[in-house]
Amino acid sequence: MTITITAFECSPDRGRGLARDMRVRWALEEAGQPYEVRLVSFKTMKEPAHLALHPFGQIPTYEEGDLALFESGAIVFHIAERHAGLLPEDANARARAVTWMFAALNTVESPIFERSLATILERDEPWYERRLSVLDDSIRKRLGSLSTRLGDADWLDGAFSAGDLLMVTVLLRARASGLLEEYPNLGAYVARGEARPAYQRAFAAQLAVFTAASAADKGPVT
Repeated sequence: MTITITAFECSPDRGRGLARDMRVRWALEEAGQPYEVRLVSFKTMKEPAHLALHPFGQIPTYEEGDLALFESGAIVFHIAERHAGLLPEDANARARAVTWMFAALNTVESPIFERSLATILERDEPWYERRLSVLDDSIRKRLGSLSTRLGDADWLDGAFSAGDLLMVTVLLRARASGLLEEYPNLGAYVARGEARPAYQRAFAAQLAVFTAASAADKGPVT
């Protein structure tokens, strides 16, 4: 059965690999699974057909036969459970990898994503600088703890896993703030993730979508 995922027709991240379909693309590439992509506009995401797949009108979604999933973390977990390469075989190591998946999405991502939204939606508000300072402090606490735990290891718990895949995609969003630079081992950790061939293939695929959309917007050269 063909796997089909949804992604932005024109991603607001401008092809930088920050949209959440990137996580699913990367997981499928790591698992060696072919997939198709259905591109959706912001208008399409609020229409009944898409809402039947994703009740919150977002991306990505995942379809395979009569199975339809939403939420990037749940999709990555499904891929990791069904295909080798993203979860250890040892039961305890597997449980730890799943724990890191939850940690990435619940503990680390929340203040990072909140900061991203604040820089877009609250920049002109009188409380903006104070708000940013509070969020930066929260992010530093998370990154400091993560940096200490990672130490000089390549990955969070032995071999690369879905926990690392999700954590790297979360940390990539922190790069624009400059906060990631304060933790050299985390910067090197993210770079290792980006260097993986599966990541490179996934990034190239999502960048090609944005590049094509941008070219179409400009129209033909006359």
